[in-house]
Amino acid sequence: MRVGVLVQLVKRVFFLLRTMPDQDYYKAYRLGDKAYRAALVKGESPYIPALDEILRGIEIRTESDLGLVDIPLELIVGTKTVGRQRAFAPNFMPIVGEQSEFAMKWSAVYEYQTRDGVSDPIVAYEYMNHFYVLEGNKRVSVMKYLGAFSIEGQVTRIIPVYSEDPQIKIFYEYMDFYRRTQINYVLLSRIGSYPALTKACGREMDEIWTEQQRTDFNSEYIRFEKIYKEIGGDKLSGTAGDAFVFYLSIYPYSELPDKSGEQIKKELEQIRGELSVAGDRPDDSIVLDPDKEQHRKHLVSLFKGSAGKQLSIAFLHEKPIGESGWTYAHELGRMHLTQTFSDQVRTTSYVTDPATKDREALIDEAISDGNTILFTTSEVFLEASLRAALKHSEIKILNCSQNRPFKSLRTYYGRMYEAKFLGGMVAGAMAANGRIAYHADYPIYWTIASINAFACGARMMNPRAVIYLHWNSLPGSDLQKLAREEDISVISDVDMLRPDSASRRFGIYRVQDGQYQSLAAPIFNWGRFYERIIRDIVQGAWNSADSKSRPASSYWWGISGGTVDLLISGHVPEGVKSLVELMRKEIYNEAYHPFQIRMADQNGKERSPEGSILTPEQIITMDWLCEGVIGRIPEPEELTQEGQQLTRLQGIYSGEVLI
Repeated sequence: MRVGVLVQLVKRVFFLLRTMPDQDYYKAYRLGDKAYRAALVKGESPYIPALDEILRGIEIRTESDLGLVDIPLELIVGTKTVGRQRAFAPNFMPIVGEQSEFAMKWSAVYEYQTRDGVSDPIVAYEYMNHFYVLEGNKRVSVMKYLGAFSIEGQVTRIIPVYSEDPQIKIFYEYMDFYRRTQINYVLLSRIGSYPALTKACGREMDEIWTEQQRTDFNSEYIRFEKIYKEIGGDKLSGTAGDAFVFYLSIYPYSELPDKSGEQIKKELEQIRGELSVAGDRPDDSIVLDPDKEQHRKHLVSLFKGSAGKQLSIAFLHEKPIGESGWTYAHELGRMHLTQTFSDQVRTTSYVTDPATKDREALIDEAISDGNTILFTTSEVFLEASLRAALKHSEIKILNCSQNRPFKSLRTYYGRMYEAKFLGGMVAGAMAANGRIAYHADYPIYWTIASINAFACGARMMNPRAVIYLHWNSLPGSDLQKLAREEDISVISDVDMLRPDSASRRFGIYRVQDGQYQSLAAPIFNWGRFYERIIRDIVQGAWNSADSKSRPASSYWWGISGGTVDLLISGHVPEGVKSLVELMRKEIYNEAYHPFQIRMADQNGKERSPEGSILTPEQIITMDWLCEGVIGRIPEPEELTQEGQQLTRLQGIYSGEVLI
């Protein structure tokens, strides 16, 4: 009898052990249930997505077998087929009842993994740098529950047809990056980021990475990502990869191996404010014009009650006046400040040492000399300016470039495309055969807008006008040779000359009998800009545009702000001059915009319908040439060394990335 009771008791215990919920499955289930409920509250799907549903209506170019791949678990976001998706919450944790057959199988996979390790690879599809499981969903769920980093899988990549969709453009950049590096765990969300990451790591765009280079990168990136998450990076906009690209634009990749985790953490904390706005260019962060009413008040009250105080202002140039018309234009602006404010300001010019090009040292020197306001007048100073602004919050630093806004650094530039539009009108009216040559320096942000605006102005005056594009940054380029070969008599050449130059070949001119006849000249009036900024600082208006929730200002003033203009010579007929002046007044009063006409690119694709006006973002980042322009945008590797450096910082190839 006792034996019988004991047997029954043992059977009962085994039954209870067999039917009681597995503790790890129960914990995973609770995690899944929490994610399920959170998704419902947000109005989102409470299940993992199914790739078959995502691909409905998507035009697929091809599929590519990647073979056996180490798949980052963080990037496994769904299942291939609809039938499996309702077993898992969005975090891939199970949501099927604890007494189910599914639960028993999940627990068996868990037991096998913890005892022997998963040996069989899963089967998955990659689409847009995310992975969807065909076979092995429970293995993925278990590995995610255990906090593993990756899992092996046979992967097929699904490639969509290329389009202008930003996400598809990013995916194509990623595929090129993966081809060279075999790295698939760095998720970037902005156009230009993968090329920028390649450059930041000191690699050429077509260079195949070695195994050692991949290993070194993996070590540094994983360490960075861990620290990034420790400081709450998951709550910031963008991805850890985006933060890594931005971090490398401030702190060189080559220095990472020698840094401690604490140092990296300190540096990340220092640039945290920049990470929160990285890649964003909100419309209200761009100051398109000064407040004219406020300006009138400044004229009356400037320096009231501030007798004896003197502002120390530094201008930092890349090249001396004797070598650069650009530097000369900014020096004219500096001299305007000195003349306007007399002994109330002290201005000093600094030029980089041509031997070292150490821009950070030059900025440090200017700050050590007691300057509290710094204008760095070239985009090549951008990185050094940002680093200095992060270190010296008490110093006001402005960089002359049109990159995206920052929290710590202000940028400024002029809407030169407005003056170029007016210049195009002059050229279109004066070119008897409709053929016009256009000189451009570098394929950087605002250059393309200026080319297109010039073409629009020329074709407004002469619908048959064509613009022959010439890039000065291409080795061996010869503008005059182009003009001779194409029977061109009207040329838009460099906008600025050095003060010691006696050349007549600047601005827009006409060639007649070997003589150069000036017609018009687009100009930057930096003195007006600098004067207004200094008045704002003195009156306390400098900080009024800032807040903790938005970037510092990016100034982009045009004709209405007095920063750009067009000078017209007496060789232009009065009728043409009057028409151009009328259009200038319309632009000044914001009654007309150079890009409010219908615009199509060289292939005839409509880029802007009639009557619409392009946004500042669309204008700044133009990467296409409009109808009527003959020529193309050169690739970075075709440019001179200086051209490659500038396009790395401000080029249209780099999208919105600072690197």
